[in-house]
Amino acid sequence: MAGSYFAAGWGFVISATFTVAIVEREPALAGQGPLAWALVGLAAMPAVFLWDRVARRLGDTRALLLAFGLQTLSVVLPALSGSLAAALLGAVGYGATFIGIVSLTLALVGRRSPANPGKAMARLTLSYGAAQIIAPAVAGAMAQASGSFRGALWLTAAVMAAGMAVLATLPEDAPAPQA
Repeated sequence: MAGSYFAAGWGFVISATFTVAIVEREPALAGQGPLAWALVGLAAMPAVFLWDRVARRLGDTRALLLAFGLQTLSVVLPALSGSLAAALLGAVGYGATFIGIVSLTLALVGRRSPANPGKAMARLTLSYGAAQIIAPAVAGAMAQASGSFRGALWLTAAVMAAGMAVLATLPEDAPAPQA
């Protein structure tokens, strides 16, 4: 769980730190950064509720894998295209997933560590926080050296994919009964 949550922290902080800068660096998109950030917030508002519903249908691990996959796609979109559509879809995808990943992960670890969920959550938070320190430094250096965030976005997608691979090794949980 710590390895996958490190990847989630990496994916979270790159988008949180650089979404506006990524949009603003595209000459055709100058001035659209605030719109992208507003879409992140709008997409995040219902996310915990929606991901809880997905987890009830698919199970926690499968819901997390889906959220990781969608966030990875949202990271890759601006690397694939400098269009406004790619930037805005990436922003919506990020907003719709990041808080859901946090919520699903903490709920899952709480259920799997009933004797001391706080201790398990603290360990996960350390790995998430470490990623939040390392990732912006790496991505910023890459963007400064290349003049583009594309390489950093591809690296972030690779880290997220590695997190998905680790997450996929967890034993599957049964979906909750429908109420």
